[in-house]
Amino acid sequence: MVTAIGMRTHRGNVASLHTFVHHDHRNPPGSPPRYHSRHRQAKAANHSMHYALTPRTFLYSHYFSTGLRIATGVLGLTLLTLWATRLDLAMVVCIGALCTSLMDLPSPLRHKFNEMLASVLLGSAVTLVISLCAPVHWLLGIMVALVSFFASMMVAFGRKGLPLQFAALFVMSLAMQTELRPLQALAHAGLFMAGGLAYLAYAIAIAWMLRRRIKEQVLAEALYELALYVSTKAGFYDVHVDLNTQSNALIRRQVVLAERQQAARDLILRGPRTERDKVLVQVHYAMLDLYELVLATYTDYALLRRQFADADVLTWMRDLIAKAATDIESLAFAITSHRPSVQRVSYAAELKALSAALEEMETMERQPVGEEALAMLRSSFSRISGMVGMIAQLHRATQPDAEGLELAPANDMTPFLTQQKYEFGVLRQNMRMDSPIFRFSLRVLLAVGLGLLVAEHLPYASHGYWIVLTIAVILKPTFSMTRQRRRDRVVGTLVGCGLTALILHVTREPAVLLGLLFIATAAGPAFVQIKYRYTAVAASMQILLQMSLLLPDSSHVVSERLLDTLIGAAIATLFSFVLPSWEYRTLPGLLRNVLQAGVDYIAAARELLQARVENDFVYRLRRKQFTDHLAALSAALMRMQDEPASKRRAVEEINQFILQNYLVASQVAAIRLLLRNHADALPRETVNAWLDEACDRASLTLQQAFAALDSGVAPAPVPAETVEAHGAWSGWAPLKRRTRMLLTDARKVGLQAAAVARALRQAP
Repeated sequence: MVTAIGMRTHRGNVASLHTFVHHDHRNPPGSPPRYHSRHRQAKAANHSMHYALTPRTFLYSHYFSTGLRIATGVLGLTLLTLWATRLDLAMVVCIGALCTSLMDLPSPLRHKFNEMLASVLLGSAVTLVISLCAPVHWLLGIMVALVSFFASMMVAFGRKGLPLQFAALFVMSLAMQTELRPLQALAHAGLFMAGGLAYLAYAIAIAWMLRRRIKEQVLAEALYELALYVSTKAGFYDVHVDLNTQSNALIRRQVVLAERQQAARDLILRGPRTERDKVLVQVHYAMLDLYELVLATYTDYALLRRQFADADVLTWMRDLIAKAATDIESLAFAITSHRPSVQRVSYAAELKALSAALEEMETMERQPVGEEALAMLRSSFSRISGMVGMIAQLHRATQPDAEGLELAPANDMTPFLTQQKYEFGVLRQNMRMDSPIFRFSLRVLLAVGLGLLVAEHLPYASHGYWIVLTIAVILKPTFSMTRQRRRDRVVGTLVGCGLTALILHVTREPAVLLGLLFIATAAGPAFVQIKYRYTAVAASMQILLQMSLLLPDSSHVVSERLLDTLIGAAIATLFSFVLPSWEYRTLPGLLRNVLQAGVDYIAAARELLQARVENDFVYRLRRKQFTDHLAALSAALMRMQDEPASKRRAVEEINQFILQNYLVASQVAAIRLLLRNHADALPRETVNAWLDEACDRASLTLQQAFAALDSGVAPAPVPAETVEAHGAWSGWAPLKRRTRMLLTDARKVGLQAAAVARALRQAP
């Protein structure tokens, strides 16, 4: 049995959800509690703690259950085979099961079966080919190069292609160390396939039995991320937190939130839904409605801070939103605990204090603040109050007998779901030198070749496959991923080797080592997505404990393992600069995608706001596509900031471009909510004419940004409005303000597009 490492995409660390409220004796009676420190919210937004790293939530997460499932399956199959046959045969079966477990990810059952079956067939083929070629040195070298290249090309298939690529390289690195005769190679591949198929059957059976549980865990993860997103929103009402810093933190939260929401959609909305899935569907739609409401709360925070810096109203709003984040977190925990959620957070004190403060301001004869600032404060309070009510509805959605909540619409949900295509045409399209995936595949080929060459000339009994395996773990499609993996891999190996040496010094009792081996085998896949450094520690311990059990007299395994890892890390680092695919090369296409998605979103919003469509299906789809493209651009920007300074382009300009596009989405969501709240006596014809002109001007401004990206010249202002807003409708003032803010933000998108173009031109 060998270690399972580096097979899944590292998603980075996210902020801690926990905020702490302390009662302040200086508060007047009846007023809400204050935070002990106004800086705590900013620290919480930047704290690098994933929710699943907290023991209370980790044990209920799909990360823990995945690790436990894999360890039980792999070790269980190994011990079962060992009971029925010899050790060497049991090890081959174990390797087949272990390689198949790399694709054991939360997925719809049909997708999981196809992905794991592909891993079994691919791994068996690679095992057979490499085993047949192993006795012929030059032929082995050619086949290793070809397998390394074509396995890496599978990254073209998207997120699921990366673990499949690693599984193929993993199998290759293990198979090339044994020289077998043709019949032995066939038997070896057969045993590998048997182990893979056995684990596939086990994993599918467990996934089918726990299919609802897995959906709950993935949905809860989306809710935890929504809680983080809401918690970040609270910082905007804290005058001690920098607005630009908070805006950047919010955009980064948006990237992860979009990913988690998509994972929930793929599991909950795909395929037939039973009566037992009703609660999950209810919660899913309530979560999306709450997200749109939170999106609509964005306002002119700078104006609010200037006008109300010395008042308590902003502190109370911050406390309300922070409580809302804690409330959502408790709801997520209830879902992972497989029970209905009961709302225990009370917002009464803050709501009462804010309502009284607003009434007092509105009745004052001489306003100490501007009318526009007071209107914005009133609007923010209304939206935050609505968010509190929506969270109560979200709690109610967890009840099996909840009535009046939205279930799955009649529309086909396929456009909202991830479409995974495994077609040869995808590979063929990337068979060109300017393709980042093709260049990555060449890097892997060259790095693996050098690793084998170095292994042959080492002065000690080298384990060449360890070097190749380390290269496969560290060398990733992007420089930033490679850099992070290298750091985690080296540190994790050092810690893992040290811990194993200490354990072996204390005891070599087989029962104790087997128990620790089970823990290490479970920890590897459990932490790979949330804290890869822990996975590297577990992986090193896993293989060294295995070697100690199989070869009790081995004395140099720890030092050789450490040295081989350092060699592999050095080679991977060297080749991360060979045929690189720097992020700035993808920026023009990503920027255009965002602009086009923005234009489509405005067009869909126009139809919905004017009540010309039966439902919001198209609007939701266009909003999802818009936020997905924003997330892709944000992710590329974050990766670029991990690259060498000479390869960074227009970082601040793109940051502002992303922020302004995000504000466009926020203003549209706010207008939708505004029309809903002022539906009484709405003059539809006049409002539609106003919205027509506002949407036309916003779309024209975004279309002009395309030209600004090419020329670097700021677009000209669009003509002023011509429609007159008249009548006694209560929504005219806020609608005028929101459409003005929408057009202002759309105009700033064009200005930032021009600034990005100029910055890219000036770069060396």
